[in-house]
Amino acid sequence: MSQKTYHFIGIKGSGMSALALMLHQMGHKVQGSDTTDYYFTQRGLELAGIELLPFDVKNITPDVEIIAGNAFREDNNIEIAYADKNGYAYSRYHEFLGKFMRNFTSIGVAGAHGKTSTTGLLAHVMSHITDTSYLIGDGTGRGSEKSNLFVFESDEYERHFLPYHPEYTIITNVDFDHPDYFTSVDDVFDAFQEYANQVTKGIFIYGDDKYLQKLTAKAPIYRYGFTDQDDYIAKNVTRTTSGSQFSAYFHDEKIGDFMVPTYGKHNVLNALAVVAVTHQNGFDDKVVAENMATFAGVKRRFTEKLIGEQVIIDDFAHHPTEIEATVDAARQKYPNKEIVAVFQPHTFTRTIALIDEFATSLNQADAVYLAQIYGSAREVDHGDVKVEDLAVKIAKPTQVITVDNVSPLLDHDNAVYVFMGAGDIQKYEYAFETLLSQLTNNVQ
Repeated sequence: MSQKTYHFIGIKGSGMSALALMLHQMGHKVQGSDTTDYYFTQRGLELAGIELLPFDVKNITPDVEIIAGNAFREDNNIEIAYADKNGYAYSRYHEFLGKFMRNFTSIGVAGAHGKTSTTGLLAHVMSHITDTSYLIGDGTGRGSEKSNLFVFESDEYERHFLPYHPEYTIITNVDFDHPDYFTSVDDVFDAFQEYANQVTKGIFIYGDDKYLQKLTAKAPIYRYGFTDQDDYIAKNVTRTTSGSQFSAYFHDEKIGDFMVPTYGKHNVLNALAVVAVTHQNGFDDKVVAENMATFAGVKRRFTEKLIGEQVIIDDFAHHPTEIEATVDAARQKYPNKEIVAVFQPHTFTRTIALIDEFATSLNQADAVYLAQIYGSAREVDHGDVKVEDLAVKIAKPTQVITVDNVSPLLDHDNAVYVFMGAGDIQKYEYAFETLLSQLTNNVQ
């Protein structure tokens, strides 16, 4: 085993923190640098005893192997600039991962939406059955020196998944996103096609996706879905307030009955994809079902909390398709409550490209509150779009709010509040939780 220390530049990033945890658990020495701002991933790193350092050129020494987060470049990070100037080599996250996964039988989870939830469910099921290492995009990682199976989230952004050559992959869907990089949905599909060409043993695709239906590959392709044209089929689907149940079939052969404690049609499909992978790998269906039923979800994917008697849901949804799926899930679990969406658009480019689709998906809620657009570090606000431009397109009651005044949210009696976004929407959520706690304490 390498005695070198792995040094992560940008260790608090969700993928980076998960990889750091996994390497640490495998017995490697790990440290990392980042800003001093609090980020939800750092608790896991701190609990593991991984040293978190401020960015400093002193962190770059000959005895560290450097893994650099994709957001950091020579012009915005002193450690990268120092490494470049002084000839220190470093790998980007996806480059390192591409080499690392060759030590295992690897199973990737790719797709425009649903990657993290599906990776989480697959990792949960497989690691409870056999020794499995995994990397999940919510900042969770598990490493075992003895495992020969590796489950990981496979990200298409900037074609980062092209260094990966896994034995198996799930592809949940193809959709137009990341308009700052991809030029069209066809460009997105081309990236997935290139990735699929690198898979060696089996590809599991959602059979009803019109783009995935065009996919070709050297490895066998298995379709999963709800129709007889699929190879893996979910039948007798029952959606209740405690989760979703279904019977899984491989062609005409019944595999078994499954229950997943998650909500929305998309989560039935995610569970079916997991059944398909475990079935092809010879896992016992009853043991798979048993472990699927204990899945507790992943961070920031339909994460619920109660403040007094008020239900608040936190979700990473930042694309129209994801918003629709999250609202659908909320309606399944809370059929008798008003669904109040609190949404923060993420990036100006995505808001401009998908503004009409955002309006359509947010109309699935009963009332909508919008936070200011969260611009990424990769872009400049040219004033081409404002959150008010989205507000006027939404038919349901809609209001723009600020983090300093979230009190308009109190205008609902029997509601579940769904906070959605990939920026700093949690600041709005915390402000609302603080307000609710104050009101609850004053009443008592």
